[in-house]
Amino acid sequence: MTRPYLCARGGADIRYSSYDVLVIGGGIGGLTAAVGAARRWNVALLTKSTFDDTATFLAQGGIAAAIGPYDSPELHFRDTLVAGAGLCDEEAVHILVEEGPGRVRELEHMGTKFDKREGQLVLASEGAHSVPRVVRAGGDATGSVVASALVDAMITGSRVELHENEFAVDLLTDEGRCVGAVSLGADGELTVALARAVVLATGGAGQVFSNTTNPDVATGDGHAMAYRAGALLRDLEFMQFHPTALHCDEDPTFLITEALRGEGAYLVDRQGRRFMEDAHPQAELAPRDVVVRRMKRVMEESGTDCVWLDARHLPGDFLKERFPTVYAGLCHRGFDLEHELIPVSPASHYFVGGAVTDLWGKTSLPGLYACGEVSSSGVHGANRLASNSLLEGLVFGERVVRDLNRYLSAPERSVRKIRLELSDESRQGNPPDLVRTAAVEVKKTMSRLCGVVRSREGLQEAARALSTIRESLEPPSRNVEELELFNLLTLASLMVSSALTREESRGVHLRSDFPAPNEEVWRRHISVRYDPSSEAAVLNVTRRGDT
Repeated sequence: MTRPYLCARGGADIRYSSYDVLVIGGGIGGLTAAVGAARRWNVALLTKSTFDDTATFLAQGGIAAAIGPYDSPELHFRDTLVAGAGLCDEEAVHILVEEGPGRVRELEHMGTKFDKREGQLVLASEGAHSVPRVVRAGGDATGSVVASALVDAMITGSRVELHENEFAVDLLTDEGRCVGAVSLGADGELTVALARAVVLATGGAGQVFSNTTNPDVATGDGHAMAYRAGALLRDLEFMQFHPTALHCDEDPTFLITEALRGEGAYLVDRQGRRFMEDAHPQAELAPRDVVVRRMKRVMEESGTDCVWLDARHLPGDFLKERFPTVYAGLCHRGFDLEHELIPVSPASHYFVGGAVTDLWGKTSLPGLYACGEVSSSGVHGANRLASNSLLEGLVFGERVVRDLNRYLSAPERSVRKIRLELSDESRQGNPPDLVRTAAVEVKKTMSRLCGVVRSREGLQEAARALSTIRESLEPPSRNVEELELFNLLTLASLMVSSALTREESRGVHLRSDFPAPNEEVWRRHISVRYDPSSEAAVLNVTRRGDT
């Protein structure tokens, strides 16, 4: 039996390269791992687009860390567990909150200019945090400031070999170990990058849905690659929907940071009434799953497809200074944050599920590490606490580096030329119009039937629809848009299967036919692995903390 690869060689010439460490992905996790690993090893970094086309670069909110005078790692730990709805790995959360402040200070020493007032860091409030602890930069431009600092550090005096616009198609395995990746260049050329270790940091999968805050590149490629390579995946039913995305037809949709509610903005219904005050003690700053659930109910009861964000009571100068990205972005789209109600609705935002890792970023596949949104480290449980995402990339990206230094020091960790098992057939692929239509159908199907609220009937319909789309397609050619479609289909099918299996509502997974959590039966994880003998996914239900 041979494992599945997505693309065929088709007679093309293949270039070979070799490294100690191959990092796939240019967000905060990948950048942190690349910068750290390059101090000792020969490192290459591949990113399918550019460094400013990542979820990290677009991040508005900030980085949560217990560095304030009235804060502590223990408080941060408790808040993370509450948001995670019973499925967090407590040891992983301890690591996150205890090592997080040090990682933030390292960023500052690297040149990141965090917002300060009278020499002290400005700490913001966001949903489900008990105290203000979110460090920010550039007001609501934290992601771009942090990413730029890391890229500068990587370029300045670094041994990282950078490859932008390089689409990683598949992970390479040899005798049960990950030994590199095959990628597709901008001109259609194939490259085999052999490596003693691979770090997967490809980000999320918001583009599985029609309405998302994620960039176009977030098509779940890393999740699908890890699955085809035989790595264990987990918690794929948990997609977090951000409550306050601008209600519009844009793709990706414009995100309105949660920090705006942290500074006092309200959510109101069509009559202008606040509806979160009686839904949760923290009102608009309740955990995101609580806010989204309440928004959904209000929209259904009022017959609207959005609610409204009200910041009109906040000073205009303050809004412009504190939220320059949001203020200008709304103005560009014809909205006045200072004087108007802003229509908002939930949009897919953060994929909690991913490749299962231990506390050092190691996956179940030897030689393969994962960090950031593509991973399942256990810190988020069933619902991510606001602004813990950038923190996770920093903390676990750095822990990957420490383990790489141990792993690569073993004398047997060498790279040898492997037999490439890509099919040599020439593929015509699918017409571009069919590819685009199929991608739209995948997204519509997932938004309608596996979105904010699910049911058995809807999920079964989604599974049938995805199967029909897949059967209508020929195997893909060496074309990025086609390959992304097949990754979307793979991940969407796994998400639907996992959502069907979890017969309860927990965190961001809401079932209309099972509206309550079931602690006795479902305080467990659902893991997924590719079975080469059946060429199908095998799902297992495991206890919390097990793999």
